[in-house]
Amino acid sequence: MLINADFSQRVHINTAAAPWVPSPMAGVERKMLDRIGAESGHATSIVRYQPGSYFSPHTHDGGEEFLVLEGVFSDEHGDYPAGTYVRNPIGTTHKPYSDPGCTIFVKLWQFSQDDRRQFSVDTLTSPVSPLHQHGPETVRLLDLEADEKVTFPQALRQYEILMLSGTLTDGTTRLQASSWLRSPAKEELLLHAVTHTRCLIKTFDLDA
Repeated sequence: MLINADFSQRVHINTAAAPWVPSPMAGVERKMLDRIGAESGHATSIVRYQPGSYFSPHTHDGGEEFLVLEGVFSDEHGDYPAGTYVRNPIGTTHKPYSDPGCTIFVKLWQFSQDDRRQFSVDTLTSPVSPLHQHGPETVRLLDLEADEKVTFPQALRQYEILMLSGTLTDGTTRLQASSWLRSPAKEELLLHAVTHTRCLIKTFDLDA
């Protein structure tokens, strides 16, 4: 399975309008944003757990990171309410479930082999910036006031934005709540918040 698998192409998706696709587990659905492979491989998705649903125990052969968008995500290690950002490196295992139901933004098989730090952070009560940095990769949660601008002066190989609220432009595309954008290289990235905006942004430096 190949979905938006050409990373030299710019991709913009209104995730609110994307269809839900059933997963192999009852009560768990996803919106596939990019994907290389079937049930094992590079994937970026919005995943929804119905109340009381769960996923089979599994090992993260390629690593997993996710942001809880709604509800409470749980596994044997704890409960992760909306706003929690989690990284599970290569080789970690868990059995995820959700008693009240939840929606998460999740990325699979996108870890460097030496990126081994496992952690979770509640971004609503303990804001941290950046959330994670390893090699060329940096993950940030941005809260921008209306008309605020943020510049990334370094040359970027790729950047990815998930809009949580508000309206933002990267100079080419106007992004609104629920928008997901993946874009190839840019010499200098300027983000301009049209309204108060909250977004998750992942950047990859060109020369790191």
